Amino acid sequence: MGASVDTIEIDRPAEEVFAYATDPATFPEWQGDVVRVSLDSREVGSRYTTVRKIGGSERSMTQEITDNEPPRFWAARGVDGPIRPNATVAVEPLGAGRCRVTFGLDFDGRGVAAPLAPMVRRMAAKGAPKSHQRLKELLEGNA
Repeated sequence: MGASVDTIEIDRPAEEVFAYATDPATFPEWQGDVVRVSLDSREVGSRYTTVRKIGGSERSMTQEITDNEPPRFWAARGVDGPIRPNATVAVEPLGAGRCRVTFGLDFDGRGVAAPLAPMVRRMAAKGAPKSHQRLKELLEGNA
């Protein structure tokens, strides 16, 4: 199993959706497993640390923003730990204040954790649609 891809349409302008969905500071609001995030900047090359609740314990991971092209495309890659996430967000305007958001997510396993990467991919692919639905509800004012 490779990267997971999930797409959702949101009744909000692309600029608003992009600004919210790609701001790591908002991740705890719509990603159920995120406990907190610390970041210095949202510029390319900046790093942020996300603390997630995984299997009953908190795990932190640091990612670097590798692409930021508002309001269309954003990407980040993991820079530490045995399992490193690689995420993308693509926003496509559909007109009339609607947009389509496509999320890509993959994981690189390092060292002894390499065999765990497929399991982590499956778990993330299962949970991601719930987070994306929550994002939609928050942005459309239905939360």
